[in-house]
Amino acid sequence: MQVTKYAHSCVRVEHDGGVLVVDPGVFSEPEALDGADAVLITHQHPDHVNPETLARALERRPFTVNGPASLAGVLGDAAEALTVVAPGESFTAAGVAVRAYGGQHAVIHPDIPVVENLGYLINDVVYHPGDSLVVPEEVQVDTLFAPIHAPWSKFSEVVDFIRAVAPRRAYALHDGLLNSTGFAVLDRQYKTLSNTEYQRLEPGSRFDA
Repeated sequence: MQVTKYAHSCVRVEHDGGVLVVDPGVFSEPEALDGADAVLITHQHPDHVNPETLARALERRPFTVNGPASLAGVLGDAAEALTVVAPGESFTAAGVAVRAYGGQHAVIHPDIPVVENLGYLINDVVYHPGDSLVVPEEVQVDTLFAPIHAPWSKFSEVVDFIRAVAPRRAYALHDGLLNSTGFAVLDRQYKTLSNTEYQRLEPGSRFDA
């Protein structure tokens, strides 16, 4: 597989001619959806799903949108493309094997309702947890996308999450709210403490998985 990291939480996977895109939200580049055969959405927050961009892409080229049932209320014109996915479910998207984990978004604050969230293990190799720190069970993850910064996250908890998943390598995810100062601090700390090969990729960076 060839994987491209786009801004914030958006990831594009190309495999055997198929194109799978995860979490093309309002912070990510619209071109991430070019040629998409399927889209995975972890949850309904706008930094992970942009209904207007999805609808425009669907007009150009139909594709399936996979995600939790709660997406139906926010997708608007793109809702007809939704295939509901449940935690623990295995399915194929764009010709790639996917397994869904978790079920709930991490708690932001007790006064803010908790929404559905799914983490996705792609081809038994790449794990995208969305906005959660759910560790996939009984699988050795090769490449982890770790949400390094969010209103709901705590640095020590993310470090422990990376250690619990124990991937061969970890790439930064959910980094769209940081500036250069924050990048410098967090990159240094994650590299020191995550117990794996950690790296933050610039948007548009590609690698093989």
